[in-house]
Amino acid sequence: MKFEDLLLQIGGFGRFQIFILFILCLPRINLPMHFLLHNFLAATPSHHCAIPHQEAFVNLTMEEILLISIPREPDGTFRSCEMFSQPQFHLLLNFSLQTENSSIIQHCQHGWVYDHSQFTSTIATQWDLVCEQRGLNQATATFFFIGVTVGAVVFGYLSDRFGRKAMLLLSLTCSVVFGMLSAASVSYSMLAITRTLTGVALSGVSLIVLPFGMEWVDIQHRTFTGILSSIFWSIGSMLLAMAAYLVREWHWLLVAVTAPCLLSIVCLWWVPESARWLIANGKVKQAHRNLIRCARMNGKKDFAVSQEALRRMATDKKPGGSYSYISLFRTPVLRKISLCSGAVWFGVAFSYYGMSMKLTGFGLNMYLSQFVFGIIEIPAKMVMYILVNRVGRRQSQAWTLILTGLCTGANVIIPKSLTSLRSIVAIMGKGFSEAAFTTVYLYTSELYPTVLRQNGMGYTSFMARLGGSLAPLVFLLDEVWRSLPEVTYGGVAVCCGSVAFLLPETLNVRLPEGIEDVE
Repeated sequence: MKFEDLLLQIGGFGRFQIFILFILCLPRINLPMHFLLHNFLAATPSHHCAIPHQEAFVNLTMEEILLISIPREPDGTFRSCEMFSQPQFHLLLNFSLQTENSSIIQHCQHGWVYDHSQFTSTIATQWDLVCEQRGLNQATATFFFIGVTVGAVVFGYLSDRFGRKAMLLLSLTCSVVFGMLSAASVSYSMLAITRTLTGVALSGVSLIVLPFGMEWVDIQHRTFTGILSSIFWSIGSMLLAMAAYLVREWHWLLVAVTAPCLLSIVCLWWVPESARWLIANGKVKQAHRNLIRCARMNGKKDFAVSQEALRRMATDKKPGGSYSYISLFRTPVLRKISLCSGAVWFGVAFSYYGMSMKLTGFGLNMYLSQFVFGIIEIPAKMVMYILVNRVGRRQSQAWTLILTGLCTGANVIIPKSLTSLRSIVAIMGKGFSEAAFTTVYLYTSELYPTVLRQNGMGYTSFMARLGGSLAPLVFLLDEVWRSLPEVTYGGVAVCCGSVAFLLPETLNVRLPEGIEDVE
């Protein structure tokens, strides 16, 4: 007897499954609110060098003071990182005469003045993470994703070893603690450390929620489960835009996006441990109790199964605790799956966060861009619900990622003056990117056997977070060539999308229980 046969007897998608899926989807709302928070947490408003002894220019307007103190760009805007060593009063007579003597131009010596019309404060304005320190500002996102990368490895192993529910509860609790400590940061070093630890904690939530819910539903509803969970990510993405619009001070914004984790912690007490995991790890008594609870809630009161029957279902090859990440590469089919799925996850995350962290240049303000990028994901996921069941997981995965890369590359050649067209292409690219992310979660959870599923998700999530860690730093390549970041994102997406064609199809295939089922 397979676990799917048990699900048919207790109800593979009844009131019980709907109840636990709703609770498990709540933490998904929190994920984008932290994963995409960098757009607002580290936003850099317009700024220029602070001008010393400004009170001496009593007869000059602010515009005139800037004119004699700050050099200008060819387009007429004042430079952000340079100032004149001495006031250039002759520019008051003819401001079109820009000095060509570079010896009187120097880097900012007295700090910066920021435009606070859009943000009360960000970490960029708090610790002057601009100009020469711009790299540190981008690095805050990298620190967070390094934490997520480490967390993927840690929680992937721990959830296979100690269970889905316990590790999900631990990760949510740590997310609250480190999220609040981030909000209370008094130095850049403290923020970098606490954001890294927040990433470690939230990685557990990202990793566990979908497989946890999917292990309770039947084959016919696995796709629906994956899409439903993913839609809550999009809701969180839209809520982030609203929260950032309402809360313009970075400390309180961190509090606002962290507090909802408390609701998830409370609700999680009503979710039972995965019976599939319990059986695979020989915990038959608790599995029996959870199955009876599921059957009763689904109205299957005549359901009966002996604990002895469950024991026979338990994997007898070797105990669950003896599996490790090395097991993903020991056998030929699993090795190919692991190498290819790792490349796909890297490409999906690298391109997704590359697009998600660029909210300007499309003719929309950043709050509206964030909201539109979130709302476009929902119809993209609805379409994926049909596609993955019609054309299969493999084709859907490959083409959504390839089209993401093509849309990203298209905006390199579209003139910046055509803002409407650039916005449409960017939104299409974001839709394809989210469709690729939606598919990869569903696809990967079906590729690995139960005894290695969380290890597999941990490894692929590690690859994804590696891509997420590198994505913010690629923006710094614009100093080499302005379009190099977009070319990099697009090229990686197309290459990794092509690798997806090498993976096996899992449409309407039973979830494998042991390694021999995969091989």
